[in-house]
Amino acid sequence: MTTATKEYWRWKEYNWHDETMDPKGADTITAGVDIGSVSSQAVVMVNGELYAYSNMRTGSDSPDSARKAMNWALEGTGLKPDDIHYTVGTGYGRVNVPFADRAITEIACHARGGNMMYGSTVRTILDMGGQDCKAIHCDERGKVTNFLMNDKCAAGTGRGMEVFADLLNVSIEDVGDLSLAVDEEPPPVSSTCVVFAKSEASSLLREGWSTNRVLAAYCSAMAHRVVSLLERIGVEKDFAITGGIAKNSGVATRLEKELNLVSLKSKYDTQIAGALGGALFAKALVEKQRKKGG
Repeated sequence: MTTATKEYWRWKEYNWHDETMDPKGADTITAGVDIGSVSSQAVVMVNGELYAYSNMRTGSDSPDSARKAMNWALEGTGLKPDDIHYTVGTGYGRVNVPFADRAITEIACHARGGNMMYGSTVRTILDMGGQDCKAIHCDERGKVTNFLMNDKCAAGTGRGMEVFADLLNVSIEDVGDLSLAVDEEPPPVSSTCVVFAKSEASSLLREGWSTNRVLAAYCSAMAHRVVSLLERIGVEKDFAITGGIAKNSGVATRLEKELNLVSLKSKYDTQIAGALGGALFAKALVEKQRKKGG
């Protein structure tokens, strides 16, 4: 009998829909599908209100990932893909959403989704995704006014955190809290390249560092790397974090400490910001179409 190897890097996948809402006969049903390099989200909105969403691992086939994410978001709702009036694809694989009526960049969608998630006062949104980090400035309507991306390197991203979770045999969902459970904050790992940081972490473990201390050093390095990105564009208040790493308390807490400010919190899942923005754009676009049609 073989025992399955635990996948420490794997985030939980889930779907949700609002059971108090009846979508049948709704005036406007729109969707946003965000195909990221690591995870994919589908959001369905009914008359501009969040109705359903899914969050799952992106597979090797972007069109297939898009279909699966949408089908899972609709599961148990009674809705079919044909019931959706307009769909926007966004994210890394936005051009590979086969049923999308339009593709819009993740920068624009995160700003628009962040505006709904955090309110009209948000001016700087940090999207910490699986492949890269983006610092976005937006106005009170969620329109992008400026943005900056880091280079496509795993350090400072969700993928880098997955590598560390596996290396240290720690569930990725526990990394943040464990990294904060240290008596004294250690110096950050020196390398920003995940390959060298992984090697450095292994050396620290051999020197007798505890797992929590190594996690603290890596979360600190990630936070510092992102702060340097934010310093280049400047942080305009109010400030919010979206993406999977926003759920990592170890990185988010250290980031806030370095910036000397507290990020806005939301009742929404931070990972659906892009798909939510896509669904909001879809609502505006379908309404524009209807006006043109008389």
